[in-house]
Amino acid sequence: MLTKSTYTQAITCLKTLWRDKYQPKPNPQTDKTTQLRQEIGKQVGALAYQLFPNGKKIEFSSKEQMTKQTKRWIEEGVEYVYEATFVFENLLVMVDVLRVTPSGVEIYEVKSSTALKEINLHDVAFQYYVLSQLGYRVQKAFVVHINSRYVREEELEVEKLFTLADVFDKVVSFQDEIPQRVKTIERALADEKNEPTLKEVCFCDSCKEVMGIPEYSVFNIFNRSSKKLMELFEQGVVKIEDIPDDFELTHRQRLKVENWKEQKTDIDHEKIAEFLDGLTYPLYHLDFETFQQAIPQYRGIKPYMQIPFQYSLHIEHKDRALEHREFLAIEGEDPRESLVTQLVKDIPDDVMVLAYNMSFEKRVLRALAKDFKPFATHLMKIHDNMVDLMLPFQKGYYMTPQMRGRYSIKYVLPALVPQMKSAYDDLNLIHNGSEAMSAFSLLPELNEKEREEMREALLEYCKLDTLAMVWVLDGLRGESLE
Repeated sequence: MLTKSTYTQAITCLKTLWRDKYQPKPNPQTDKTTQLRQEIGKQVGALAYQLFPNGKKIEFSSKEQMTKQTKRWIEEGVEYVYEATFVFENLLVMVDVLRVTPSGVEIYEVKSSTALKEINLHDVAFQYYVLSQLGYRVQKAFVVHINSRYVREEELEVEKLFTLADVFDKVVSFQDEIPQRVKTIERALADEKNEPTLKEVCFCDSCKEVMGIPEYSVFNIFNRSSKKLMELFEQGVVKIEDIPDDFELTHRQRLKVENWKEQKTDIDHEKIAEFLDGLTYPLYHLDFETFQQAIPQYRGIKPYMQIPFQYSLHIEHKDRALEHREFLAIEGEDPRESLVTQLVKDIPDDVMVLAYNMSFEKRVLRALAKDFKPFATHLMKIHDNMVDLMLPFQKGYYMTPQMRGRYSIKYVLPALVPQMKSAYDDLNLIHNGSEAMSAFSLLPELNEKEREEMREALLEYCKLDTLAMVWVLDGLRGESLE
């Protein structure tokens, strides 16, 4: 059966859909991030039902039973049917919310995103097509998505949390192209031996692999929407070493290209010394971890707002002696006030604070200062006293081919401190910020033993982030740069 999800996946990349069917990765396991995303989708969908009260939900079973139950409830005049299921020929759709009126039906597709996306239109258009072919008169079509401007007060206001985007006219305009598109998809999926050819430029990982594009390529030098990228791609240039010497580049792009071509480390000693001379001690290395809620659980929270739940702090003295302090909130409650209370104790308001990619830490501090007025002055002094350790790498003062044009700490650390190449990989359970975010969100679902193990993993991960900053700074100071 061709479902709305496989239909939209085919529109995004038919080659990837074919590979998922005939060349699936062995025993894929759902990671924490995917698990959280799926859980969020379920929660948002269930909450959206409140916008359409007193409906009935089609429980998952065989498609025959689900379609029969849907038809029965429509005939009985049930106004709202959740997960209404329809089959036309080899096409299967489950409508999130179907409204039944005396003169026709209405489609409501629920999304956990905060904006209407182009692919959502194709999703609803496919549903419209199936229902129309079955003889239903579709009168309205909407995408129901999260309102990013909503701020929760004491109680959650469901009608303010969601936005209804009218997509009817656009969906109708897609109808003529659907039959041919369905035929193309079915024909491609029926051919087990021949992978679909690339008729349009698609830069997903699957297609880049087929095209032989290396892991580090022109796609790492230019934005995917860049005209210069397309110009090179159309000339058959995908390797950085094949970019013509006279090709127009910005200064930073030129640095990256020449660094890779020459395979040497470039160091601007004067600029690095200037950066180091500007640091004052004691130096407070700070890193926050945050999580997000599609459905705000606490007062003052917006959907998908970055909510800090953890920080690590390495205090470096002039003699290089280190102190470590840390905070990890209790799961299941608003962590912000307890975090702020501890943070202003741990960081005086007159010291230099070092962060890596400080725009993130500053954004968190501004939000906390806005919501917790008694601490606002102290928090904003921390904010104003902050220096970005990423700057020497972002500006190209230190550049090595190992960094592959990137300057996140995960790339910089092994370049400056080779013995720490596997530091993040060697951690237990948590290896990156996305995993940390997902792990904290899922803590309430774990048993006591699992929860304690995960909390310990969160502490070790965040501690490594600030310790890595100390090592990177040592690398900038050290003779190893010679």
